[in-house]
Amino acid sequence: MSAGSGNRLISIQPDELKFQIELEKQSFCDLKVANNTEHHVAFKVKTTSPKKYFVRPNTGVVQPWDSCIIRVTLQAQREYPADMQCRDKFLLQSTIVPPNTDVDELPADAFNKDSGRAIEECKLKVIYISSTSSLGNSEDEKNSSQSSTALQRLKEDRDMAIRQTHQLQQELDMMKRRKYRKGDPGFSFTFAIFVGIVGIIAGFLLNFTLSSPSTE
Repeated sequence: MSAGSGNRLISIQPDELKFQIELEKQSFCDLKVANNTEHHVAFKVKTTSPKKYFVRPNTGVVQPWDSCIIRVTLQAQREYPADMQCRDKFLLQSTIVPPNTDVDELPADAFNKDSGRAIEECKLKVIYISSTSSLGNSEDEKNSSQSSTALQRLKEDRDMAIRQTHQLQQELDMMKRRKYRKGDPGFSFTFAIFVGIVGIIAGFLLNFTLSSPSTE
């Protein structure tokens, strides 16, 4: 039976083993084994690939209505599995033992069905999760943050350009008023040069303002 099919002796959470695969690094998954009875229950963990996984504890005794944590560690992998698929399986066997039984006192045939003991079995499948998916999400968030910052800077530059354009327009109006007060030809020539420069700058700033993207 599977971990979620209503075991009488124990319950296991989660009901599957998930490992995030990152090359040259170990990955682990914790299983919570709960004793649902008033008896002492012994358990043993088996796997189809014992060289790939490190299970501690792989055997133990859980007191009545108590629980324990089993840590399953996937050894560091040198290459990614094909299509990130895993055919490895885990089997957790459990059986009732006499009160105050220590794990070192379990008989050799404690989990042997031929011994006549009532043994329950829970099957757990293994799922591999690629670490590249989480990296991709991080990159997306980073790019989004950078885009928001760039748009904010453009908005600030646009606002500054508008303020500078208004200031230049005010200075230009002030120069026009001064021109009418003075009849000096030299002043008119200087004024014409200044007006030309101000016009070029104002036109550039206006073009920049109109071409800047809006963040609203």
